[in-house]
Amino acid sequence: MKIMTVFGTRPEGIKMAPVVKELERRQGVESIVCITAQHREMLDQVLKVFNIEPDYDLNIFKPGQSLSEVTTRALMGLEEVIAKEKPDVLLVQGDTTTVFAGALAAFYQRIKIGHVEAGLRSGNLYSPYPEEANRKLTGVLTDYHFAPTTRNKVNLLNEGYPEEKIYITGNTVIDALKYVVKEDYIFNIDLLNQMDYENKRVILLTAHRRENIGEPMENIFNAIKDIVTKYEDVELVWPMHLNPKVREIAYKVLSNHDRIHLIEPLDYEPMANLMSKAHLIVTDSGGLQEEGPTFGVPVLVVREETERPEGIEAGTAKLVGTSYERVFEELDLLLSNEEEYKKMANAVNPYGDGKASERIVDILLNENKLE
Repeated sequence: MKIMTVFGTRPEGIKMAPVVKELERRQGVESIVCITAQHREMLDQVLKVFNIEPDYDLNIFKPGQSLSEVTTRALMGLEEVIAKEKPDVLLVQGDTTTVFAGALAAFYQRIKIGHVEAGLRSGNLYSPYPEEANRKLTGVLTDYHFAPTTRNKVNLLNEGYPEEKIYITGNTVIDALKYVVKEDYIFNIDLLNQMDYENKRVILLTAHRRENIGEPMENIFNAIKDIVTKYEDVELVWPMHLNPKVREIAYKVLSNHDRIHLIEPLDYEPMANLMSKAHLIVTDSGGLQEEGPTFGVPVLVVREETERPEGIEAGTAKLVGTSYERVFEELDLLLSNEEEYKKMANAVNPYGDGKASERIVDILLNENKLE
């Protein structure tokens, strides 16, 4: 059975890597890896960590490219690769422009499509943007919906997808963490090695969402700055996103504080290990909402909606919006009330047991035998 995996960004690479490794491990499978490199440097780092050598690299990244450019360049490049390889199934992961372009390119050549991390929905087509639309558009073309959770399956059923095509697998992001997090991990940044994780409470921040740029981001940063000032044992680490607009706000609000550390973006491996040592995570990212609970680290989600409500319902994460008052209040609660903190830290991670990749490959092989 010939299975092609297509991915283009760092988050996709992280979540698809365990699937690629599982495909490589199985007999009777020819694994083809094609990357669009919608992200370039950040994706290359992930490939290196997991020791994945792509068979095809479309290298579509261009600074400042529009969504239309990303879509059309990925679509044209993938058309050629798919026509040459003629896979039995093409796997895409998540919600990026690469995912939609990959599914569309496969559909045009009547190739079956497997969607890893299917069924996530925020309910707002413009938040996250353009990811929510990419998910829904990809779903229409998909033959195998690999849903991480029961709620994701229910979302797909509510949209009319046949139950026999939906499979609950857990999330492959948990599989990926097993490869990279180590108790004795040494960072390549002295600051992170010297930090006193036992006696200091380290808040890990990530922020990059388009819809948060501007006043929402200023609100979030001001609240965090005031919290760090209030609690002398709290330190903030933010591996800053490369977006110049995000950095401009960061420097404006968060610079010149001795317990706020603005550092360059981290590769996946050090980021995962830093997450495991953090006391709290504040993020507008999707992936960190799934990863943080693996380590018993409470996650405050600074967004108005999330397509990952399972963490909210399980109590591992809390959706706090972007107002100064609410962000400050929720951080203050977790830092001042040990019972509230433990309630979140000890909640069970709803995103799986680290065996999602095995399930996905098993399903594909079993379905292929049946046919």
